[in-house]
Amino acid sequence: MGETVRIEQQGAVTIVTLNRPASLNSLNSEMSYELRDSFSAIAKDKAIRAVVLRGEGNHFMAGGDIAFFKKSLELTPDERKEKVTELIGVVHEFITTLRTMPQPVIASVRGNVAGFGMSLVAASDLAIASENALFTQAYSQIGTSPDGGNTFFLPRAIGTKRSMAMTLLNEPVEAEQAMQMGLINKVVADDELETVTLKLAGRLAQGPTQAYGRAKQLMNSTMGNTLQQQLDAEQERFARCSISHDFAEGVTAFMEKRRADFTGE
Repeated sequence: MGETVRIEQQGAVTIVTLNRPASLNSLNSEMSYELRDSFSAIAKDKAIRAVVLRGEGNHFMAGGDIAFFKKSLELTPDERKEKVTELIGVVHEFITTLRTMPQPVIASVRGNVAGFGMSLVAASDLAIASENALFTQAYSQIGTSPDGGNTFFLPRAIGTKRSMAMTLLNEPVEAEQAMQMGLINKVVADDELETVTLKLAGRLAQGPTQAYGRAKQLMNSTMGNTLQQQLDAEQERFARCSISHDFAEGVTAFMEKRRADFTGE
């Protein structure tokens, strides 16, 4: 896609790599636009059935690019506010796509996971971490509040009190603790991270993509719905799944005691 985001294809799995290793893959303006455009294209591509989000080098993401923020101090307050507002708007477009796209997204992380990196992990559908991963909110360290859906996803994943503690105190959380808290799904040895991640992505890429997408829609809506609204949404999504090729294949395979051959249709 560009210099700061690298896209690779392995069958039906797309690997999105944050590619600024010299700055710990920190988010700058260029990366924000490339992530937005990359994920917009991926979401529309029916041949892609699972996505891996990773960082180049020894770290996932150290948050926003401090050099960008430093340069913004040269602007007037109004100009700086406008510039930051514009950039965060682009970031939030990308986060919205990540959450609403039908394909499951796996965050595969090692090393520093800070600031917007935390937002990415919290927004992803699944997350696997190397045993050396270290999770830090970091926002208040530079005198700002979180962005990227952080305050939406993190309390839902680990609870409000834990989210507040991480945000106010900036104390690093190790991988095992992050898993116990519910922020990530699995911890593996560092030299096994790629293998385990791609194995899981391959498994998801062979699954019923439409059903996955509708499950994501339901999970996204549950906190804002009443019970009746959620029941109605489940009824509608189930009914739509029932007319898909994968539903017919799944039911037939179950009755025939064989593995289903899902196509994502």
